[in-house]
Amino acid sequence: MNDKIRIRKAELRDVKTIAEFNARVARETENLTLDPDTALLGAKAIIKDPHKGFYLVAELKGEIVGQLMVTNEWSDWRNKFFLWIQSVYVREDYRKQGIFAALFHYLKDMARYKKNVAGLRLYVEKSNDIAHKVYEELGMTIPSYDIYELIF
Repeated sequence: MNDKIRIRKAELRDVKTIAEFNARVARETENLTLDPDTALLGAKAIIKDPHKGFYLVAELKGEIVGQLMVTNEWSDWRNKFFLWIQSVYVREDYRKQGIFAALFHYLKDMARYKKNVAGLRLYVEKSNDIAHKVYEELGMTIPSYDIYELIF
């Protein structure tokens, strides 16, 4: 891992970059074009309301090069939260340099000290073999259930 990587919680000043990264990841993973205004409002909404979650950003030389968003899911079975990792993006010119690993380890270390967190979860496109390999190398496993959705 690159020791020069700085991880921090995102702030309002970061929303334009976050919205652009979200648009890039949507194009790359789902061939989906996001409305720029909606993406910007969505990034602002989570930063302004920590109950929705938060973003972590990775910086090198003062420039944001990666991000992930974290949301909460209450588990009544465990009486604790699961933290869901979403909106993962690392700029193409910084991939395979430990940026996501730095974000992941920062979040994992943060979560381990909270008594109300049961673990971390994320979802990934089934065909994204590179991401599957990265997540498995970080110790994550595939659970025994599938995710269903209904989009409105």
